[in-house]
Amino acid sequence: MNDSRDLILGRIRERLGRTAANAEPAGAAIDAVLAARARGPKPPPDADLIAAFRARSEVLASTVDEVAGLADVPRAVAAYLAEHKLGTRAVCVPDLAASAWSSAGLDVAARGAVDGDMVGITGCFRAIAETGTLMLCSGPATPPTVSLLPETHIAVVAAADIVASMEESWAALRAEFGQLPRAVNFISGPSRTGDIEQTIVLGAHGPYRVHIIIVRNPAGLLA
Repeated sequence: MNDSRDLILGRIRERLGRTAANAEPAGAAIDAVLAARARGPKPPPDADLIAAFRARSEVLASTVDEVAGLADVPRAVAAYLAEHKLGTRAVCVPDLAASAWSSAGLDVAARGAVDGDMVGITGCFRAIAETGTLMLCSGPATPPTVSLLPETHIAVVAAADIVASMEESWAALRAEFGQLPRAVNFISGPSRTGDIEQTIVLGAHGPYRVHIIIVRNPAGLLA
């Protein structure tokens, strides 16, 4: 996949006349255009972003919990899994490997998910209050399979990473990443389809369940 991507991007650069010599001024010109862009109209932001994000996530069939700090996450995950009789095994993104999973009675492997994994635990780059959407960025420490393959996706969201709208989430990505990650996934509740007789079916193309844990004071939490 990387070879194909590089080939396609190389052809685009060639057609645009991009070379090592003119790459820097061309990039500066693009940055100037982006910085000068005029934003379109937006609805007024919610006064309480956490409450708005929670309410809209629940409308989309996600379930939401709140904890005080990162140390409380393993117990919250264990309680959710026990309530839904989902066992004690899971995989998590490497960013969350240091959490005290075993002390909560959980067997959590920090790696990308494979076909047999039933529960995946991720962080979240940003959460969008306007739509109840999770924004996840791929990378070595945040493999996207953890949110896409298991039947149950648990997302740990720092309260400070809840933004008003999609525009703020993209602005944060440009500011923090410098360049786009390979994949940016937007998750708005469990996977669903209405292809058959317009009847909504959950879990058709991804997780049956999305459970969100909002961390009010996420010291040490990596997105």
